[in-house]
Amino acid sequence: MILARRVARVLLPPVFLAGLALLGWFGGLIWFAQTIPREEGWADRATDAIVVLTGGSERVSTGVQLLAKGLGHTLFVSGVHQGVELREVLRAAKLDPDTLECCIVLGYEAGDTVGNAAETAAWMASRDYHSLRLVTSNYHMRRSLLEFDMAMPRVDVVPHPVAPDAVKLRDWWRWPGTLALIVNEYNKYLFTLARHSLLS
Repeated sequence: MILARRVARVLLPPVFLAGLALLGWFGGLIWFAQTIPREEGWADRATDAIVVLTGGSERVSTGVQLLAKGLGHTLFVSGVHQGVELREVLRAAKLDPDTLECCIVLGYEAGDTVGNAAETAAWMASRDYHSLRLVTSNYHMRRSLLEFDMAMPRVDVVPHPVAPDAVKLRDWWRWPGTLALIVNEYNKYLFTLARHSLLS
């Protein structure tokens, strides 16, 4: 009996703390999923550049549409695979390969979101640009904004979330693919948020 009480005294605090941490994580996950933007775009004001992060053909087509509307001087596509040329990127996005070809630049250095931010920061500095419209998937936007803020804190970033058809945000917990995607993105967001807090 005495031994059991000692064991309970030792184990209860960490178990209690682990339970609180799990509860906090779960509550944060629900907040994260419920606040993912459901609609595309947030503002129509023009910026120096439009930046698209690769990861879906709808992102590139959205970027080209925004460029055609005059919402940026140049479209920069970050994270393009080595050897892929502009005409291939436009064809994959189901666009005319001659569409605004003069005003689109491809970046080949980035392999992840951290790389996207670093690559974009270097490109923006080379152009002396001070504002950009960031085009990426809605579930990816919150983490991307943190990375871009760390890489270029003085650049004005206008979010432009894209809503992929494959991501079912309505009743997201009922769709295994969407659930796994959101959980993975939420965990990455927490890690990025911790880094952002340390650097702030």
